[in-house]
Parts: sequence; C-alpha cells; structure tokens
Amino acid sequence: MSKYVTLFLLLCMLFSTVAWSKTIIDEIKARGELVVGSDAAYPPFEFVDKDGNIVGIDIDIVKAIANHLGVKLRVVNTSFDGIIPALLAKKFDIIISAMTITPERAKQVDFSIPYYNAGQLITVREDDNRIKSEKDLQGKIVAVQLGTTGQFYAESLPGIKEIRKFETVDGAFLELKNGRVDAVIADDLTSLAFVRSTKGLKVINKLLTKEQYGIAVRKEDKALLREINIVIARLKKEGVIEKLREKWASW
Repeated sequence: MSKYVTLFLLLCMLFSTVAWSKTIIDEIKARGELVVGSDAAYPPFEFVDKDGNIVGIDIDIVKAIANHLGVKLRVVNTSFDGIIPALLAKKFDIIISAMTITPERAKQVDFSIPYYNAGQLITVREDDNRIKSEKDLQGKIVAVQLGTTGQFYAESLPGIKEIRKFETVDGAFLELKNGRVDAVIADDLTSLAFVRSTKGLKVINKLLTKEQYGIAVRKEDKALLREINIVIARLKKEGVIEKLREKWASW
C-alpha cells in the first residue's frame, strides 16, 4: 500500500470521525429541541410543581444548555433505575437527574464536568433517638431509591436488617413517615427538602459520602459534551448554580 493511499484512508477516517461527532448537534438543531431524560421526583433538583411542570435546579441548568444551542427544551420524565439504558436507546439526548459521577456509570456513559457537590444523609423520624450515625443502622430497616448511590451506600454497610428499594425517593420517605422503616439514605439536599416539607422527620447531620453530579451523554457524543461543559463552566464561574441552589432551597 502506497503512502498516498495510506494518507487518503487516514484522512477519510478523520473526516468520518468529525462528521459523526457533529451528528447529534445537527440532529438537535434540525429537531429544534434538546430532549433531556430526568427522574422528576427528586426535589429540589427535578420535580413536578403544582401546575404539572417539571422544574428544579437541574431543569434550569438544561434550559441554559438549550439556550446555548439555540433550541427549545423537552424533558422526558423517566424512572431513575432505567435512565441510562433509555439514554443508550436514544430515547433522549442527555441525562440530568442529580446523577452522581461513578466509575461504574462512566463505563456506560460520558459525564460532563461536575456541576454540584453532594453526599448522602440519613433521615429518621423526629422522635427516634436510637440512630445517631451509620453504625446505628445495624439491625434496622433502611429505605432507598432504586439505582441510586443511596442504595449502593446502604448495601456497603454491615448488619442492616433489610434494605427496601423504591422507584421514587418520595416512596422511601413516605415509608419512613408511616413507621414502616427506620431510616432513609438519600442525597443531602433532597433529604433536607423532604424534612422541611414533611412533619416529624429529621436528618442526622453528617455527610456519609462525598459525591459530584454530572450530566451524562452517550460516549459517541463528544461534540455535545464539549458544549455542555462550556455552559456548566460559565454557570459556575458566574455563580449561577449557587444562586439556583438558593432559589430552590425552599421549594
């Protein structure tokens, strides 16, 4: 094979790769909307308000991304446990759903730069003084949302009597309120939001983990990821994300 043929083939591969990387952005702009997957039952990051609209911190962030791309935003309410398979099946373009960046998830999707620092908290009933740390969960029944880092953390603790897994986090908190479990493990800001809105609950004020949220895209969508990172970097630099946290803190 001559060096000219080799060079020609390399150029073809390069142009093919560039064209493929631009495909998703071309599709989004031709469609006129950015389609986002989110489990809209995780306040204050994403939830359905009294008027039936999906709102929250994450939704405001993807609105900024849609504006950056010059398109409208459409949010698809999707169960968290199946949200990555749905992305890979091209049910939507990206995921934003208070999703912690983990090595296991990063095997399936690519993540943006982190946009929020989070951690797990334990929530118990207000009149329950037995549980003061994760060690006190031994022999107890703990509720979590299916597929979340709250579930993964609970499964790492020794001696828990039972872990009950719910499709939505509000199901876990309802089970706690009704006295059918001893504790809930969930993300900090969401746990605090439920405590504010639900009488008779309290958090154990100790972060169990240190986590970071990211926006997930399919691994082939590198060009879209670059645009997302541009927007997140700008929002962080301008202090917008902290303002969003304050805006939605008392939902």
